[in-house]
Amino acid sequence: MDFELTDEQSLFRKTLRDFTNAEIIPVAQELERSGTYPSKIAVRFMELGLFGLNVPEEYGGLGVDRVSYALAFEEVARGWLGAAGLFGIHSVACWLVSRNGTEEQKQRYLPKMATGELRSGLALTEPGAGTDLQGIVTTATRDGDHYVINGTKTWITNARVAGMLPVLVKTDKSTQKAHQGMSVLLVDTDTDGFTVSRDLPKLGYKGPETCELILDQVRVPKENLLGGTEGKGLQQVLNALEIGRINVASRAVGVATAAYEAALKYAGERNAFGQPISNFQAIQLKLADMATEIQAARLLTYWAAARSDSAGGRIDLEAGMAKMYASEVALKCALDSMRIHGAYGYSAEFIIERLYRDAPLMAIGEGTNDLQRLLIARSLIAGSGRIGW
Repeated sequence: MDFELTDEQSLFRKTLRDFTNAEIIPVAQELERSGTYPSKIAVRFMELGLFGLNVPEEYGGLGVDRVSYALAFEEVARGWLGAAGLFGIHSVACWLVSRNGTEEQKQRYLPKMATGELRSGLALTEPGAGTDLQGIVTTATRDGDHYVINGTKTWITNARVAGMLPVLVKTDKSTQKAHQGMSVLLVDTDTDGFTVSRDLPKLGYKGPETCELILDQVRVPKENLLGGTEGKGLQQVLNALEIGRINVASRAVGVATAAYEAALKYAGERNAFGQPISNFQAIQLKLADMATEIQAARLLTYWAAARSDSAGGRIDLEAGMAKMYASEVALKCALDSMRIHGAYGYSAEFIIERLYRDAPLMAIGEGTNDLQRLLIARSLIAGSGRIGW
């Protein structure tokens, strides 16, 4: 049992850490405050190949192992969660096409997705269907060699910059089992009838846009049906969301780490009653808990990532545990760091209030934490009930 990173993984982490320290952290506060899209950071991600994390090398991507995938989001989110969002859901879309697409679909989309020339995301959520994806009402009706899509999608990250979006639709409304009538269509965003109607205001997670989409008589060639077979869409999406949960868990570890590092630094610099506040037991207890919980979340995330590479099947248990626990740690660490900073933690001049606003996203996104608890419990009940190795 080896808890160390490989030399290649360590070098990858160092490269991303150095990049984040030099090019993300110095500009994150101003970009976040102004609501400016971080286009220069996106260009640097293209140069580093980060848009191709989940694209196999044969299609021009990095094709990294899953632990390296986790490292990328941890390190970038430590600098700014918004920056991680630029290639976060894009990487899940890459995996979706790589895992399920026909060879023609892979050849058409993956090389450009790998370079970032073609950006993507996932169009799943609707105004009346979030956690319960079987409740979507967007339809795709077959009309000759095309599907005609009608519906509305919401909370779609990267919608304005995406050149293609996988859209979850109902292709068969007559089936009694809703999941059997769902499919994914790869929609080019310049298609007539595809409209980004508005940007949604958010508490945090500034930088990447989050939008509402309207699909009005959008005609999509039948060749854009993911995998070429109807009725497989929900399973394709649920498999992809497992990878997304490792992504979110890693981002949560990054946000928690940023909160801890800021608290540790401030505690050593801030004097009260003639000495640094790091000398006070109340502060030491908070720092000890933060460091321990972050390391536990990190190891849980790396475990889920490694299992994703080796298991060869669903990892609901591992991904659910990592996402649920790491996001709760991020919430706690952001609040504890604010408490250590006192009034300065509440000030927009410090990064703590940004981390405090960003942290809740990880507890909600990619399936709420209560849903993760249900998935974990069902996995335990359906299996032997054992956890670990």
